[in-house]
Amino acid sequence: MKAVAVKAFKSTPELMELPKPQVSPGHILVKMAAAGMNPYDWKLTDGIMEGHMPHVFPLIMGVDGAGIVEEVGEGVTRFQAGDKVYGQFIHKPIGEGSYAEYISVPEKVGITIAPKSIPLTTAAAIPTAGMTAMQLLEKLGLKPGQKLLIVGATGGVGSFTTEIAAALGLYTVVTASPANYQRMLDLGAKEIIDHTKAPVIPQAQVKHPEGVDGLIDLVSNAEEFDKMCGLVKPGGTALTTLFVANAEAIRSKGLKGGNFETKGSPEALDELSNMIDQQKIIVPVGNIISLKEAPEAVALSKNGKARGKTVIEIGL
Repeated sequence: MKAVAVKAFKSTPELMELPKPQVSPGHILVKMAAAGMNPYDWKLTDGIMEGHMPHVFPLIMGVDGAGIVEEVGEGVTRFQAGDKVYGQFIHKPIGEGSYAEYISVPEKVGITIAPKSIPLTTAAAIPTAGMTAMQLLEKLGLKPGQKLLIVGATGGVGSFTTEIAAALGLYTVVTASPANYQRMLDLGAKEIIDHTKAPVIPQAQVKHPEGVDGLIDLVSNAEEFDKMCGLVKPGGTALTTLFVANAEAIRSKGLKGGNFETKGSPEALDELSNMIDQQKIIVPVGNIISLKEAPEAVALSKNGKARGKTVIEIGL
């Protein structure tokens, strides 16, 4: 089968021909339709989990994906052949990922039945970005009409967050370049700050001198995040997904929040599926590429040049 993998930590991803995995007891074999790209994918190939989980090489990349169950192993009860599934396919050992034509995973990993109203290629864009966005907003706990600033809004997580925030009735201010203005407005942003024109903070201070009720920062380093927190009203919440927050500094500003980590689960995916099937949100797919194009797309992601949510179409 074809797969995108690395031969060693920090090596360049390659399109390889590798053996098709075999199903084993408690596992399901999924024929992949598509994989969703996330920065965590290349962080895994750089060794972020080295020493914490076993790895195998060549290490097939990818966590998010969607496909059809082709075969189930002995003892499997959650799924049956023919089921359309999606979610986070990460499992031990690291290296049996979703950037492949087939994947064999334990039935207890974070996957579930895919939304019925969208293609599997679209569903592959949802898992990590969608769950992160939903849980960030749950953590903020803002009420309709309150102001939310999203810094780094044009990527996968930011796009989902903007859209779900709009569905919740929040007044959402996002950072974006002119090339992304219309897309962000279509996703429900009420206001856009052009971070390419001038620094975000003075622009936000002019437009919202009273401050915002919540901050979700998806791109800033520790120093910048600390400064961004100054835009939030006392009693508000500031969250970062990059683990650069200083808890003491946040408390000193009278704020809540800090570092945020997604907790993926089939239940969270089911909640997202319901929102999608009820047409409360649409899935913001930015780019659809082939397996052959994936190594180049990974390089763009590492250099911070990716735009929107990228999905690797693998086919059925």
